[in-house]
Amino acid sequence: MNFYTDNPSLSFYLHHPDMAQVTEAREQGYSKTEEGGPADNETALRQYEMVLNLVGEVAGEVIAPNAAEVDHVGPQLVDGRVEYAPGTRQNLDAIVQSGLFGLSLERRFNGLNMPRAAIVMAAEMIARADVGFATIWGLQDCADTIQEFADEELKVKYLPRIYEGATCSMDLTEPDAGSDLQSVRLKATWDEANNCWRLNGVKRFITNGDADIHLVLARSEEGTTDGRGLSYFVFDKADGGMTVRRIENKMGIKGSPTAELVFRNAPAQLVGQRKLGLIKYVMSLMNGARLGVGAQSIGLCEAALREAEVYAASREQFGHAIGQFVAVQDLISAIRSRTEGARTLMYETARWVDLSASSKAAARIADILTPLVKMTASEFANKCAYDCIQVHGGSGFMKEYPCERLYRDARILTIYEGTSQLQVVAAIKGIANGAYTKLIADYDAKAALVATEGEMAECLAALRARSAEYEALYAKATANGTTDPLFDHMARKLTEHIATTVMGYLLLLDSARDAHFMGSLKWFLEQN
Repeated sequence: MNFYTDNPSLSFYLHHPDMAQVTEAREQGYSKTEEGGPADNETALRQYEMVLNLVGEVAGEVIAPNAAEVDHVGPQLVDGRVEYAPGTRQNLDAIVQSGLFGLSLERRFNGLNMPRAAIVMAAEMIARADVGFATIWGLQDCADTIQEFADEELKVKYLPRIYEGATCSMDLTEPDAGSDLQSVRLKATWDEANNCWRLNGVKRFITNGDADIHLVLARSEEGTTDGRGLSYFVFDKADGGMTVRRIENKMGIKGSPTAELVFRNAPAQLVGQRKLGLIKYVMSLMNGARLGVGAQSIGLCEAALREAEVYAASREQFGHAIGQFVAVQDLISAIRSRTEGARTLMYETARWVDLSASSKAAARIADILTPLVKMTASEFANKCAYDCIQVHGGSGFMKEYPCERLYRDARILTIYEGTSQLQVVAAIKGIANGAYTKLIADYDAKAALVATEGEMAECLAALRARSAEYEALYAKATANGTTDPLFDHMARKLTEHIATTVMGYLLLLDSARDAHFMGSLKWFLEQN
């Protein structure tokens, strides 16, 4: 099994026309620090394809076969340290041996300098194999924060280690500080004698909590109570001072250890500047993490689709494979359409994220698309897992079928890295200032160039009708201003309408390149 070669959609998006601009921006961004200068677009895409092919092989041949056992065994807590399940250790060994850590790192740190649009494809494949393991692998994104904000000494110390397989965690939440990170209390004090900071306190719900390298949000400013008193620190487990109090017993992603950590005079180094921990560095990391959850969600959707298709083709009732029945076909079409809709939104967003480093306009678009991806993809993953079980009928309720595990794993996706409700809050600004309206108008202008006749023209007319519906909803919600409670009450409906409309336009543009996507586009247009 190779999860890259068996999914043509990944190659389709890797070779999207806009990827040339992404590749150029990525390569030029690091050309001053690379030997030999930047790679051209064609060379870079070949390199990305080689890496993704390798990811697909590891995901299909190693991680997926281990998923059921890892889910059953899970990690163990031994003498204050986490021991991964044997299958998780095998997965990590395969990833390290294949050189699949540090994908985004500059080449001078042994990284592959891959853009976000390619990295989320890797994340999607690993999540399709096992969402729980995808959370461990995906935390290598902590390297991006070190690479972007830390001083050179910390970069040289930590980044090559991440490429070599050092695991990471971002230690943000505490017993009394979940979504409200301004309430973080873990204390950081300067130890002048040893030229380091000392961390004291408790962190809770920390994914991969006993990792080798930790990014820790802590209160460095005495007497403060808000986000302005928080700084960001890097802590090396090898230096001691941190123990694991417990591993949480979770509903899903059971192979990923979610831990409660106790810091006692743990030595740490400051990342970047004081007081910017939450305001700048965590927000940057969280945006990347939300893309990661989007990729996990799409990987789970793809897994649910494959399981539903295989079962429907093999299970016979009333003398026929159940896949021949219209009711089952409708369920599978819904899973496929949600998967393809979320995926096109995902890779569109990732391309804008890649361009945002050198363009403020691109950064603004990335900012308004990111909450749409996180909310929509995670909600779709839950629905796809639900429908996959429905295709299986009573068998889907039994643990012998993977869909039961998918259903449990899916539930966290709408919660961590910002709940769906928080994504609506993040989208409100773009609703209120008209940014989404402008974005849809831009997509409409592009669509008008390719949807000139036949089904394409009909679909464009339907999308324009949906855009008009959104404008009517917006007018109703803001009749008494954006401070009126009605606006808040309608915010989720407006956000969902925007997301499905944008996905529709993107699927229309995809259909101009490959008619395969027309089926999913029509499905979205039929939904109310």
